[in-house]
Amino acid sequence: MKIADLYVRVSTDEQAEKGYSLRSQQEVLTKYCELNHIKVREVFIEDYSAKTFLRPEWKKLMVYLRRHRGKSDLLLFTKWDRFSRNTSDAYQMIAALKKLGIEPQAIEQPLNMDVPENKMMLAVYLTAPEIENDRRGLNTKAGIRQAKKEGRWTGKAPLGYINKVYENGKRYIDFKEPEASLMRWVFEQMAEGIFSAEHILNAAREKGLKCSKNNFLTQLRNPGYCGKVVIPKFKDEEERLIQGLHKPLISENMFYTVQDIMDSRKKEYGLPIATPKDLPLRNFLKCPKCPRMLTGSASKGRSSYRVYYHCHSSCGVRFRAEEVNDAFLDELTLFLPRNGYSELFVETITDCYRNQTRALVDERKEFIGQINQLTGKIDQARELLLNNDIEAADFRAIKEQCNEKITRLEAKLGELNIRNAVVLDVKPIAQLAIENLRQLDKFYENASITGKRYLVGMLFPEKLTYFDGGYRTTKLNEAAELIYLKNKELQAKKMGQKSSKMTLPHKG
Repeated sequence: MKIADLYVRVSTDEQAEKGYSLRSQQEVLTKYCELNHIKVREVFIEDYSAKTFLRPEWKKLMVYLRRHRGKSDLLLFTKWDRFSRNTSDAYQMIAALKKLGIEPQAIEQPLNMDVPENKMMLAVYLTAPEIENDRRGLNTKAGIRQAKKEGRWTGKAPLGYINKVYENGKRYIDFKEPEASLMRWVFEQMAEGIFSAEHILNAAREKGLKCSKNNFLTQLRNPGYCGKVVIPKFKDEEERLIQGLHKPLISENMFYTVQDIMDSRKKEYGLPIATPKDLPLRNFLKCPKCPRMLTGSASKGRSSYRVYYHCHSSCGVRFRAEEVNDAFLDELTLFLPRNGYSELFVETITDCYRNQTRALVDERKEFIGQINQLTGKIDQARELLLNNDIEAADFRAIKEQCNEKITRLEAKLGELNIRNAVVLDVKPIAQLAIENLRQLDKFYENASITGKRYLVGMLFPEKLTYFDGGYRTTKLNEAAELIYLKNKELQAKKMGQKSSKMTLPHKG
């Protein structure tokens, strides 16, 4: 009497669409063995795709057959598409089974392998399901691509969104709180360019965000947050972004600002995850003798630890952290508004705000001009292509480069229109700010380590250099420079007449 092992397989989509049943297959195989006097040894039941043989139950089956080699004659299944939907893999597996002394056989499509002509029928049985799989895959990809072209989000929703279904069966994504608010906060923090992505991730986790580091960095690159859908490259079609149907979480300008920071197109003043409270200026200080940044550490003395800012190179720069921190606090006092200058501060800020509002009109014209210029460049390249003066690949490169710049300019233009629509009464805001800034040194001294580093990053966008008990920096934040006018600049304005042209001052 021959001995057989039974293999029953079904995939989830086939079971739903075509009514395949694991129990029915097993029943058919069992009755076949009873009628043909075949002893059933083991039954292996699979719920997995047949595109490859990397299936959980099939792996167990092969291990079992190798351990019990010579104790089975047949491997039975209902049809050849239950065995495999990949022709090349199927032939290799048939050869491997024959080496084990086992003959694979589909009871509803029986073939006598000793007859050479039956090998042609085997090819038909194996190729037909593979072709069906390939066609189904192409149709699915075409459907997904068309859905994306219509602006619909396909696949898993980004962090902060959730997949939903309309009554008509169409899928869409919508905000999911509190993740949506947390991700909006994350992008706002990243756009400021003060804290590193890792620092912001840890702060977001404290607020309740659950996300791995790799997934977090991937999400920051996702244009879905600004309402865009990516149409991937396909054949002659280049990859492009289109406006999606879902609600954007952030503005396009903010998204591209974050991309610039992550691509290092703008300076990112990243901070370490954990900054010791005694080293608030670590990674903000440049070495006065070499191009490196100063780090910090503690060394044990006779009775206590002493904390130092120091350089890793052989230049030997080393400063006591207490002295450096105290000197920075003294540096902040140079920027405290003097008594009697509050009115001048408020007037200067108010005038600059009004000038800035008027400048928005000129900036808008500039953006429109740049967009028109880039559009004209594409038209010129198209003419050159039609005249066979450039290759098609060169035209696509020019078009892709110009379209990317146009997209960014349009995002900035949209943000500018929003800013232009909101006109604030800035005078009372400036008065309140000046009163608070009188206590800047106290704010810094009483702030948490995160607050201190945030303030340093805002005031000094370029690194500080400490030497001889004082600081040197090449540039202040422009907004801060307007507020914290140096004593000599204030004195000049106080003694002289008010300038008719209010501009942002620049340090030499």
